[in-house]
Amino acid sequence: MDLGRTWAVFRKEVIHIRRDPFSLLQIILMPVILLLLYGYALTFDIKNVTLAIYDQENSQLSGDFINRFRGTEYFQIVRFTASYAELEQLVTRRKVQVGLLLPFDFSRKYQTGKTAVVQALVDGTDSNTANIVLGYVQAVATAYNQTLLARRLTTKGPARLEMPVDSQVRYWFNEDLESRNYIVPSLIAVIMMMVGAMLTSLTVVRELERGSLEGLLATPIKKTELLLGKLGPYFFIGMFDMLIIMAMGKFLFQVPLRGSPLLLIGLSAIFMIATLGQGLLISVTSDNQMQAFQMVMLTTFLPAFFLSGAIFAIYLMPLPLQVASFCVPARYLVTISKGIYLKGIGLKVLWPHVLMLLGSGILLVLAAIAKFAKKIR
Repeated sequence: MDLGRTWAVFRKEVIHIRRDPFSLLQIILMPVILLLLYGYALTFDIKNVTLAIYDQENSQLSGDFINRFRGTEYFQIVRFTASYAELEQLVTRRKVQVGLLLPFDFSRKYQTGKTAVVQALVDGTDSNTANIVLGYVQAVATAYNQTLLARRLTTKGPARLEMPVDSQVRYWFNEDLESRNYIVPSLIAVIMMMVGAMLTSLTVVRELERGSLEGLLATPIKKTELLLGKLGPYFFIGMFDMLIIMAMGKFLFQVPLRGSPLLLIGLSAIFMIATLGQGLLISVTSDNQMQAFQMVMLTTFLPAFFLSGAIFAIYLMPLPLQVASFCVPARYLVTISKGIYLKGIGLKVLWPHVLMLLGSGILLVLAAIAKFAKKIR
C-alpha cells in the first residue's frame, strides 16, 4: 500500500468536506442534539408521584400515616377526596398516579392489636412505573409499621427496644442512584455508532452517483488505499464529536468520570474504526445515497439502542437476541464506557471487550474492502 496515494485521497476528502460547511456543521451538531434529547428525555428517576387520598377516619393516627407520604420526595399529595368513587375516577382519568384509601376503623384496629388495612390504587398503564411506585408505597408503609411496632412494644414491655436486624444499605458506583450517570455513558456508544456509520455510508455511493468513481479507479490507486483514504478524515471528525460528548457529560450532565479519560478515548477510537468500517460496508453495497441512509438507520441505531445493553439489560432478553447482541459493536463500548465512568476499571477487567471490539473493527473494514473489490469487477 502506497501511503502517498492514501494521503492524496485523504486530502481530496478533506477538500470535499470544506466545500460543504453546512454538512460539516450538521455532523458536529447531530451528536450534541441527540445527547441533549436522550440525556434529558430518558430517565428512570420517578419522583413527585401524584397522590390522592380518601381518609375515611380523619384521626390523628391516619394523619400521622399520611404525613409519612408528605415527608418524602417521591410523593406529592395533590388532593383529598370525599368519596371512594371520586378516588377511582382520579386514577382512571390519570389525574393522579396513586389513590390511597384509609378505612374508617384505621385507629380502632391498631388500638385493639389487629392489622389495619390500607388500599392503594396504582395506575398500571406503565407496568415498570407502577412496580416502582408500588415499591415506594410499600416502603413507606413498612417504615411506619416498624414505628408503630416499636411504640407498641415499648408501651407494653421494656423501655428500650432494639431491632434484631439492622439493615444498612450501601450503593456502589452510582451512590446517588441518578439515571443520567447510567444513561449518558451508554448514549456515547449509541450516538457514535449511528454518527460514525453515517459519516462514511455516503462516501463511495456518492462517487458512484456522480460518475466520478470510474475516474478514481482509472488511476493507479488501489482499492485499499482509496477506502482508507476516505475513512481517515471522518475518523478525526468522529473523534472530535466524541470529545464534545464527553465534555457535555462532564460539565452539562455532571456525570463523574472515575476512570482514565485517555483510556476511554483510546478505546473509543477502536470503536470509531468499527463504526466507520460498517458505514463503508453499507456504502459499497448500496445503489444510491437514500438506500445507504436507510440501511444506516436500520443496522446501527436500532441494534445499538436495543441490543447493546445501553437501556435494557441483555441478560433479560430472549436467548436469540442475546446471541445477536454479540454482533453489535456498541455492546462492547457500552460495557467499556460504563466500567470506566462508573467503576473506574481498566484493561485488566475490560480486555475481553476490547479484543471483541478490535476484532469487529478489523472484520468490518476488511469486509468493506473485499465487498468493494467484488463490486467493481
